[in-house]
Amino acid sequence: MNTPRGPMAPGSTVPRRSLTTVLGDPVTVPDATRAVHLQFRRFAGCPVCNLHLRSVVRRHPEITAAGIRELVVFHSPAAELRPHTADLPFAVVADPDKRLYREFGVERSPRALLDPRAWLPILRAVVSGVGQVVRGREHLPSRSPHGGRLGLPADFLIAPDGRVLAARYGEHAYDQWSVDELLDLAARLAPAPPPAPSPATGKPQ
Repeated sequence: MNTPRGPMAPGSTVPRRSLTTVLGDPVTVPDATRAVHLQFRRFAGCPVCNLHLRSVVRRHPEITAAGIRELVVFHSPAAELRPHTADLPFAVVADPDKRLYREFGVERSPRALLDPRAWLPILRAVVSGVGQVVRGREHLPSRSPHGGRLGLPADFLIAPDGRVLAARYGEHAYDQWSVDELLDLAARLAPAPPPAPSPATGKPQ
């Protein structure tokens, strides 16, 4: 489930910083009140990225209820990302210079597409993506995506104090935590979110 091989492993510390989403909103990492699931994806309109993110969207209420905030990074410019991410219920950050990719040790490799374990997900993603495009729910990716097609995904679960609780560096294009794996990690490793205030008293229940 966890395959740390880069500079960020469980126990590493992520310095606090403010990022800007593709919609121009500020977002802080780490988050002072919630664990952050930081996902590094590939390029705008990437079919396998879209296939995975649809599963995250479907279960986003479960993820937020578990005290996790989703934050997704792509190596495409913000202008390319906006048409592909406008309907996502979580923050998306453009990193066309791959500054964050370098800091977190997220790599690119031909095995992103050549690993046989990626072939079936890629086929599923392409077939599903064509249907989504026909229905007007997704847009075709660029023929020459910024940053190329060989990026590898990565996942990090970051505590409010900046500690990396878990890390996964993908070995192929569709190698990432499933939602079930993320929720299991959060239940075992992440601090519980503060209790919601009582509607009657305004105090924690």
